[in-house]
Amino acid sequence: MRTRLLGILIALMLCVLAALGLPLAAAVAAAEQTKVVVDRLDDAARLAQDLPTSGAADSARKGEPEPAPGDLSRQRAILSEVRRYHDLYGVRLGIFQRDGVAIAAAPGDWRVPGEGWGAQAFQEALDGRRSHNPPQVWPWTPDRTIIVAAPVVRDGDVVAVVLSESPTEALRTRVLHKWLVIVAGEAAAMIVAVLLAVRLTEWVLRPVRTLDRATHDIATGRMAARVAPGGGPPELQRLARSFNEMADHVVLAMDQQKAFVADASHQLRNPLSALLLRVELLGLELPEGHEEELSGVREEGVRLARVLDDLLGLATAEHARPEPERTDLAELTLARVDAWWPAAEQRGITLRWDGPALAIGMADPIGFGSALDAVVDNALKFGPPGSEVRLRVAVRRDEVAVTVTDAGPGLTEDELSRAGDRFWRSPRHQNVDGSGLGLSIARTLLAAGGGTLGFAPVKPTGLAVTLAVPRPEKPEK
Repeated sequence: MRTRLLGILIALMLCVLAALGLPLAAAVAAAEQTKVVVDRLDDAARLAQDLPTSGAADSARKGEPEPAPGDLSRQRAILSEVRRYHDLYGVRLGIFQRDGVAIAAAPGDWRVPGEGWGAQAFQEALDGRRSHNPPQVWPWTPDRTIIVAAPVVRDGDVVAVVLSESPTEALRTRVLHKWLVIVAGEAAAMIVAVLLAVRLTEWVLRPVRTLDRATHDIATGRMAARVAPGGGPPELQRLARSFNEMADHVVLAMDQQKAFVADASHQLRNPLSALLLRVELLGLELPEGHEEELSGVREEGVRLARVLDDLLGLATAEHARPEPERTDLAELTLARVDAWWPAAEQRGITLRWDGPALAIGMADPIGFGSALDAVVDNALKFGPPGSEVRLRVAVRRDEVAVTVTDAGPGLTEDELSRAGDRFWRSPRHQNVDGSGLGLSIARTLLAAGGGTLGFAPVKPTGLAVTLAVPRPEKPEK
């Protein structure tokens, strides 16, 4: 989310800087070219004023073939000035009659362009006005020149035209230099904007990340997680307070529900024990022939007592708030194998263990051991005599897992999705003793310590139950 938000802010900043920088660069180029055009027009106007009132220009207007002898020196002076101007500035300069014949030009072979902007500028001067601003010169158009034209007016008539064509190398260099200054300024502004965007993003997203961590903690069973008060926008601060209030209400409701289950289980246990005792006393006074009915009542009473015990165990597990600690699950698993060995031998089932000598995981030893007991009890309950129950410890990249595999009837794909639900039992296993709470208790005990419980089928038959807890973030020194 931080990357996406930064991308949006930086893209907007780039658009703003481009919207400001591109017109500014174009305006700078236009201003520099305008300076050159105005300078050339002023020079052309000065030359037009310096032309003699009679001589070549007037002769052309009157149709005389030669200038007056008294004006010949003046004409030569104008030609000398045109050549000196060309040598000094490198600008092609010429004074042309209306028909395009040169009066004075430098270099000497330069003539009025026959097409393009030069021809248009010459025609505008013949019409009695200065030429317009020529096409814009850019740093990437080295072949473009600046052509301007000014009319020479005598007695209200245009008698000649001053035409100049300037190279643009110096102009393009100045424009490029100023563009580099603009780019440097925009780069500095962009760096400042990015730094501000990073700070703004951190300020906005810090409470969001805190809220995300607290939500994840609660979703994984750490119900005590809360959002610490901090900075950020007022709306997110209000959201954090609302989240904490909601979490408090949820925890309170869950605690009340668990307390009710625990209290109900405990309170029902005593009346049930008294009822079973009365059934036994009543059985002593019943006449012969009612043993089957009495046995059925005893079995239902014992089953109800087992359900109440499991409910009390589930409520106790849900109330537990253990702190996970570094635990050697290999050693813990071996201890549970030794504890269950007599029960397995009694049922004709072989217990086997496999795994590394050391497997450190973050778990509550008591809770994990109780969950493992529930899973092993379930495996022994459904495993046929002569089969094998294998406990395998594996150290993975981010977790340590203990997998209990049996050779029982297993579960179908649809049944695997419901395994671990409270009071759920497969219709094919209704005749097996149990309340349907064993795996639910195991899952609750693991979740309280940050672990998970998973189920997978085993071929040809059987069920694999995996108890997994996270590995420590840093090994002990």
